[in-house]
Amino acid sequence: MRIAVIGTGGVGGAFGGALAQAGADVTFVARGAHLAAMRENGLKVLGPRGDMHINPCKATDDPSQIGVVDVVLFCVKLWDVETAGLTIKGLIGPDTAVIPLQNGIDAAERLTPILGKNALMGGVAQISATIDGPGVIRQTGTFMKIVFGELDGRMSERGAAFEAMCKKAGFDVAFADAIVTALWEKFVLLASNSTVVALTRLPFGKLREDPEVFDLFSVCFAETIAVGRALGVKLHPEMQARAEKATRSFPASMMPSMAIDLLRGNKLELPWLAGKVVALGKELGVPTPAFNVMYAALKPYANGTPQ
Repeated sequence: MRIAVIGTGGVGGAFGGALAQAGADVTFVARGAHLAAMRENGLKVLGPRGDMHINPCKATDDPSQIGVVDVVLFCVKLWDVETAGLTIKGLIGPDTAVIPLQNGIDAAERLTPILGKNALMGGVAQISATIDGPGVIRQTGTFMKIVFGELDGRMSERGAAFEAMCKKAGFDVAFADAIVTALWEKFVLLASNSTVVALTRLPFGKLREDPEVFDLFSVCFAETIAVGRALGVKLHPEMQARAEKATRSFPASMMPSMAIDLLRGNKLELPWLAGKVVALGKELGVPTPAFNVMYAALKPYANGTPQ
């Protein structure tokens, strides 16, 4: 199976590395020092699941060199979706599956005008991993799962083939017939947790034992769930309880990627996470007072540390 990983950060590097180790023909798209290190020394993925070293490693900064592939794991940051989408048209054949693994809920919708409806699937990555240095990905915790599916719910041959490849790679996978619901289940958690952790600048272990702080997580879950249901998404009646349980179970040192970006002074995915909840709330007439305040407080940092 030929796979292209577009954006070799924590998500693309970890999942792409596991697939390459399992025998898939994987080409990584990266840039700068990260790309140079991968070309010279291979790609290392370090963490409690065990260390991997993909060497030699097929890596490029030019997707046009790759040719048509079976699967594109589309792992760029949310602000790069359209720009990166335009660069990968040459990877798309009649049966190619493009699986966006962004944090938000609208990447497939944004890519459809560029790549065509048939190419797009929906995808959810469940992992905590970041670039630790050039050519090195570090994972926090052991959970590692992809949930993906056709946007119309059909169980396709290309989906079944990719599911089998993921199982061979040794991480959890689910080929879902309701991927929109799965996207929102992650969004409920991520939009809330990314915003609260970024605002406080502390990992989960420093936050969740204080009932008043944990109430903020709970309020954010409730607001996001209300927005999703108003949009017509079928979220489980126990969605809030599940989100709260998951948040209590994360590794104590874990921080969502947006919080790490904030601490590093980098650009934030804020407009597509907290900002998306606020925007949809306004559009649908659903109150989101907690998100309104937190989004406003973080907005000055959306393009990096204010100068």
